[in-house]
Amino acid sequence: MVTSDACLRCPAAANRHRMSLDTDQVKKIAHLARLRITTEEAKLYADSLSRILGLIEQMNAVDTTGVAPMAHPSESRLRLRADEIAESDQREKFQAIAPAVEAGLYLVPKVIE
Repeated sequence: MVTSDACLRCPAAANRHRMSLDTDQVKKIAHLARLRITTEEAKLYADSLSRILGLIEQMNAVDTTGVAPMAHPSESRLRLRADEIAESDQREKFQAIAPAVEAGLYLVPKVIE
């Protein structure tokens, strides 16, 4: 069943979908996510989420037999720059001015006992 975008905005459309959420389920999800929502907000979210789930049901109902999956909708390739060294190795220079170095590593004060 395919519905128009206007139908998805219709409050009655949420009631036609098999997969829907009620306000109690939305409140439970909000509690698990540590979100504080009002009863009015829960009603709005339940309606919106139910319509989204209905749209997902519609997309799952489409027969995709024989359709090859795509890694990306655009088959174009990204232009990558050449992997070239842009600056010289200055490790010895930086470690020479460090307060404490051992075996090529910077030593820092112990923070956790």
